[in-house]
Amino acid sequence: MALTQMQIIQSLGEAMTWFERELHWGVPPTELRRLCGRIGELYAAMITNGQMALAVNQHGYDVVSAQGERISVKTTAKMDFAGHLSFNPRSLVHVDRVIVLRVNTEEMQVEILLDAPVESALALMGPETKGMRPLPLRRLLKALEPTAQLETVNAVTFHGYTVREMESGSILVERDGAAVIPAKPALRELALALNIGLLNSNGNALNTRQLGTQIIQSVNAIRSTLPAVPEALAPGSVWPV
Repeated sequence: MALTQMQIIQSLGEAMTWFERELHWGVPPTELRRLCGRIGELYAAMITNGQMALAVNQHGYDVVSAQGERISVKTTAKMDFAGHLSFNPRSLVHVDRVIVLRVNTEEMQVEILLDAPVESALALMGPETKGMRPLPLRRLLKALEPTAQLETVNAVTFHGYTVREMESGSILVERDGAAVIPAKPALRELALALNIGLLNSNGNALNTRQLGTQIIQSVNAIRSTLPAVPEALAPGSVWPV
């Protein structure tokens, strides 16, 4: 029986909660592939206002959108971009659209790495090897890069790192002018140096946005206690600590 949109949303929330609980217990994401895949399919059904396929791997697709598009969904929890995803080219002849998702285990959110017609997805894949076509994750990196149009609303420099809060609310970390990816290890290092706790009131680890916001607030608080700030370092500018 097909799930309603409300049931899809509820199931996605429950699956994300269970996924986060397993990670908190120390289970590596590589051991949660089935749950990760289920999260991806539910998410794809939600954003396309669609339905799950009636059978597992039904003709190579996982979701049917509200417009009748047959969608192949691949989901990863890898936080780097090494490796690849594999597609069966014989199954892709039954597919209209490919969606690649990542469950971000730092932010506990689902990110879209690719949402494209099957022809465009095929153009990104490598040649067939052992009956499968690889899609290198590295080719999807640009989907998560912040756009140049986003403005910095707050920024501080501390211990050689620059932490920026973007107008979207996302947190970027830079060192020597280069982006630090993933950002969370550097943010943890800065948080410890500033005596900022790494857990929230429920005992769960702070995510990237929460850590970044607290670091910016803490450094700005330190700056505000200084007896004098040079004009070149007035509020709103980047101040080295």
